[in-house]
Amino acid sequence: MHKLKGLQLLEFRAVTIHQVIRFSFSYWVKYQLFYCHPRYGIAAYRKYSSGGGYPNISLSTPLPGIPKPVFASVDGQEKYETKITTLENGLKVASQNKFGEFCTVGVLVNSGSRHEAKYPSGIAHFLEKLAFSSTAQYGSKDEILLTLEKHGGICDCQTSRDTTMYAVSAEVKGLDTVVSLLSDAVLQPRLLDEELEMTRMAVRFELEDLNMRPDPEPLLTEMIHAAAYRGNTVGLPRFCPADNVDKIDKNVLHSYLRNYYRPERMVLAGVGIEHEQLVESARKYLLDVKPVWGTSSAPNVDLSVAQYTGGIVKMEKDMSDVSLGPTPIPELTHIMIGLESCSYLEDDFIPFAVLNMMMGGGGSFSAGGPGKGMFTRLYLNVLNRHHWMYNATSYHHSYEDSGLLCIHASADPRQVREMVEIITREFIQMGGSAGEMELERAKTQLKSMLMMNLESRPVIFEDVGRQVLSTGKRKLPHELCHLISSVTPGDIKRVTTKMLRSKPAVAALGDLMELPSYEHIQAALSSKDGRLPRTYRLFR
Repeated sequence: MHKLKGLQLLEFRAVTIHQVIRFSFSYWVKYQLFYCHPRYGIAAYRKYSSGGGYPNISLSTPLPGIPKPVFASVDGQEKYETKITTLENGLKVASQNKFGEFCTVGVLVNSGSRHEAKYPSGIAHFLEKLAFSSTAQYGSKDEILLTLEKHGGICDCQTSRDTTMYAVSAEVKGLDTVVSLLSDAVLQPRLLDEELEMTRMAVRFELEDLNMRPDPEPLLTEMIHAAAYRGNTVGLPRFCPADNVDKIDKNVLHSYLRNYYRPERMVLAGVGIEHEQLVESARKYLLDVKPVWGTSSAPNVDLSVAQYTGGIVKMEKDMSDVSLGPTPIPELTHIMIGLESCSYLEDDFIPFAVLNMMMGGGGSFSAGGPGKGMFTRLYLNVLNRHHWMYNATSYHHSYEDSGLLCIHASADPRQVREMVEIITREFIQMGGSAGEMELERAKTQLKSMLMMNLESRPVIFEDVGRQVLSTGKRKLPHELCHLISSVTPGDIKRVTTKMLRSKPAVAALGDLMELPSYEHIQAALSSKDGRLPRTYRLFR
């Protein structure tokens, strides 16, 4: 600690004394204003106080001297509804206006891994990796990114089992450039040999990563779909199988694109722009454009309806070294059990969504209050009572012709049998009567999640595009909230009873020595209490 010399010490003391005097004066002024002033002091608000030294003004009582607030009002609901126009070639244009300097625009195609029955599996995966590469107008992906950069834009492509989505977010004033770029990326890709080779490398890397990552949820989702819809539609692999990586070339891709990338199977969706402006750009760049692969008068489109089969897919795998480090995750066995629910076009879709929210769950490392799902059944009945379980989470996958409600659970390999029995009991207990508070909490949480997600412009874009692509119209958030509020305990019991009649779909990953047989799991889901049949062994 430095010692102050005489002069410095005097200066320090002088400053300190000056500050004390200044502080004392300011404190005296505040005291006079707060306690003694007849207009602003505490005496002016004494009549609102219930006694004591502090003001106690009711929040429902208007403050004196403050003008009455005037709130903004909505001038007609119609300008905030989704507008839809169908062009002469069958392409649908859908828009949702939203205040802001940026917009999200994209093309959604009714095309995905479920349509690959007549082709080698993995085409949709390849197209996702090839998106926004060189086109007839742009020589490389770098040129596309530099063009978007002028308008502060970014681009992305995502494929699912039934939809392929090309999307761009950029400034509103760059809309014409954005739609032109989307048209080129979707209808005029060059698919050069070097681009295909780079895509093969990217696909192989992703397949390796899928098998090595600590979180097995994407792999289990693939396995549960393969078990539930064996060899058909949504049961076909979403990721390209390793054996097919070298089989997919330009001719295979063009053959697929010729049948599925057609205007009547597409929607141009936009959020944050005027509808007329988007329609004008669509007519300019998407109406009379001839795709690079040509057109066919009679498209060969797979119209198969999903056939739920049930079954089991197992993968024996050493999980002891998937997460090394100072705090490694212990070796776990992962089980996912699912039953058939319904499509998103059916009325029962909303009760199933509420049921899924009521089951909830999560991992053992989750923390937080009610908003994190700590009052859901899988938390209260499973994670809170069985400390050795690392995960218990409910998922609901829904498509245009079927659906799958499943529970993912993780535990030590020695306790797999007990874990499976706990999950089958939870499925059986879904058929019981739901408590009024439990149901209201689930409905409120579902509405809250819906409204909070729809605050994001890209999420609104995807919601608009997917709904218009599948139904030709869009249900607005307030309509969905009304449907959620209308769900009763009887609806939950009805859909659960219907679901429990289906055969189970089971996916198992890890050390499966203690895994019960598929027949025993099916027997447990057909029983009254969800218990597995007893087994007796002479040796352990």
